[in-house]
Amino acid sequence: MNQFFTSGLAVDLVLALMVGEAVLLMAMHRCAGRGPAPSDWLANLASGFCLVLGVRAVVGGAPWPWLALALSGSLLAHLVDLKLRWR
Repeated sequence: MNQFFTSGLAVDLVLALMVGEAVLLMAMHRCAGRGPAPSDWLANLASGFCLVLGVRAVVGGAPWPWLALALSGSLLAHLVDLKLRWR
């Protein structure tokens, strides 16, 4: 179990599940007209995705600019989400 987390596989699994969630939600909305529109959740999911990418960068031993890039992407997506919700 220790290897599963320290190798980054757990984070990779979370990233894959997030991509699967996005694909499923988009397909449900497009094909069946059910569920929220992507414009209602995509920026929020992107913000979380960037945060998880930052965790992956740290676990993988990437240089600090990769973490800074991931955190900046998360901030940008978060601000977009706030702008979309500010009504």
